[in-house]
Amino acid sequence: MSPTWPAPEPVPSPVPDIAPEPPKPLWRRGLSGLAVLGALLLKFGKAALLLLPKAKLLTTSGTMLVSLAAYSLIWGWKFALGFVLLLLVHEMGHVIQLRREGIAASAPMFIPFMGAVVMAKSLGEDAAAEARVGLAGPLLGTLGALALLPVAAATGNDFWYALIFTGLFLNLFNLLPVVPLDGGRAMAALSPWMWFVGLFGMALVAFIYPNPIIFLILLFAIIETYKRWKARKEGGAEVAAYYRVKPSIRLAVLVVYIGLIVVCGVGMDLTHIQRSIPS
Repeated sequence: MSPTWPAPEPVPSPVPDIAPEPPKPLWRRGLSGLAVLGALLLKFGKAALLLLPKAKLLTTSGTMLVSLAAYSLIWGWKFALGFVLLLLVHEMGHVIQLRREGIAASAPMFIPFMGAVVMAKSLGEDAAAEARVGLAGPLLGTLGALALLPVAAATGNDFWYALIFTGLFLNLFNLLPVVPLDGGRAMAALSPWMWFVGLFGMALVAFIYPNPIIFLILLFAIIETYKRWKARKEGGAEVAAYYRVKPSIRLAVLVVYIGLIVVCGVGMDLTHIQRSIPS
């Protein structure tokens, strides 16, 4: 998402398994299949999320294998395995920070083509804690992707550069300032007004690049923003206290947020593979 709430964590577009190039929009690869998936998620997604923690077979390892199989159909098993592991690192950032905040959190559970979720009863006692939990995912996820740079440099294999690029893209995407994405969690501590900027941006992306996954994210974002803004306006002193953040903490959140955007953007530029197409 992020994604530390039952809302699913989004994933980037597919990348080929041999000499991959930057992710392409999903509508170029199997739009009809994703459209059906999107419709099913809209209809049954809420019930599935409620049942997810209670299903004994759907453990972290089990859902990882299901996701690995699903992504392998698009990228091949090697790239799919690398992507799922990077997604796991991202989610573990949320898990670790939630537990540091004293909040019980489930292990990550994976949803093919939607990413992964971590179940928790709350995101912390205030907006500052929510921001820490939200940013912990992209922080650890970005470090996980960058940790592959020595391997890429040593081998010179485009496979590793493409995997790093995709991992950084995943984390950068999740920094969009809209709930329930990680960037939206950070905006709870910085400026909740930015949620509307994020919504506008998501709507623009959905218009330019029509895609079932983007539409699902936009739908979740509209619902979550409406609920959060209504609660913020009608919640009284308790809710007002939740969003009261010290200037020093707000500055720290801003530095980490901007820093992650810069690192991911520069990293993507450095690991971008210019693929030549034979004439």
